Amino acid sequence: MATKAAEMRSQGIDVINFSVGEPDFNTPEHIIAAGKAAMDAGFTKYTAGPGMIELRQAICEKLKRENGLEYTPLEILVSNGEKQSLYNACQVLFHKGDEVIIFVPYWVSFPEFVRLADAEPVLIDTLPDKQFEADFNDLEKKITPAIKGVIINSPSNPTGGVWGVEALIRLLKMAVQHDWTVISDECYERLVFDGEFISIEKLNRGHNIGARVVTCLSLSKTYAMTGWRIGYAAGDEIIIKAMSKIQGQSTSCANSIGQRAGIVALTGDQQPVEDMRLQFRERRDLMVKLLNDMPGISCATPGGAFYTFPNFSEYIGKKANGKVIQDSFDLSEFILTSEAVVTVPGDGFGAPGHIRFSCATDKETIKRGLSKVASVLQKLV
Repeated sequence: MATKAAEMRSQGIDVINFSVGEPDFNTPEHIIAAGKAAMDAGFTKYTAGPGMIELRQAICEKLKRENGLEYTPLEILVSNGEKQSLYNACQVLFHKGDEVIIFVPYWVSFPEFVRLADAEPVLIDTLPDKQFEADFNDLEKKITPAIKGVIINSPSNPTGGVWGVEALIRLLKMAVQHDWTVISDECYERLVFDGEFISIEKLNRGHNIGARVVTCLSLSKTYAMTGWRIGYAAGDEIIIKAMSKIQGQSTSCANSIGQRAGIVALTGDQQPVEDMRLQFRERRDLMVKLLNDMPGISCATPGGAFYTFPNFSEYIGKKANGKVIQDSFDLSEFILTSEAVVTVPGDGFGAPGHIRFSCATDKETIKRGLSKVASVLQKLV
């Protein structure tokens, strides 16, 4: 889809992109200034493998201030984006013959992280009408002695779903019962629109559950710093040390300039974060309304992130120019070729019939793009 969209742009076609998984805002000015100052001051060399001590201290302060969690710098690993933190965790925790629980729909990299560790993903159904929380009936049926861990992402990519406290606590208790490690991807923690975000480890400690949790977070979505490549993990010192060893043999350390800017991001003015969150919420509300106004489309209101995940199943099996739309890949391609609107097929996330739309664009573009999508659907018979 991205390749086709790029080809169309090169031909001068006005392409509307609902596929982006990053904020459309620029990094806040005070963070950019910190990056420039770091370069001018000569902070352009290698840093300690686990991350600059100043940044790890700033992360500890952030976790205490915002998440109510006490950590030491030895329990923190700074990586080249949170994606590397998640990969490192899977490499350390899982091995050949292990199984790892992943909830469907899933971020496309989760199953691959598990397979790259020579383990196998166990896919668990979720409940669309409950923010895509786990279907615990399905989970109970699929438990085996080989399961060693579970990956959870709330708020979620691709659904935007935010799990409730009751479901999170139930999962943590199951993890203790079966000796699973919980890897919690919380990169969208600051993009929650309805209610307050609670870190899984906060619930774990607050309810004295005793689960083993590795929390992975990022500066990318919160501060519009996707290209700076700074993410981090917090967890048991032994696990973090092992993750650091893996990272030391792959990429050594994270970007030094990004790390210096990250200190300012975490300790400086947080108003830009709130400003972005409020705009994303307005866009979400607009997009959900316009999608639900389309005949045959149902779209739940996501509690966080910047995605909507409407169900287009009614249009699967219909025909366009005599060709049957067999799945969401076909439908996304038809939308692109017909009206130059880029979307992401749900089949890639393990969710046939769904399509992911990103709210990371302005409201006028959302209106114009969804009007085009509605026009495309009218062509299907």
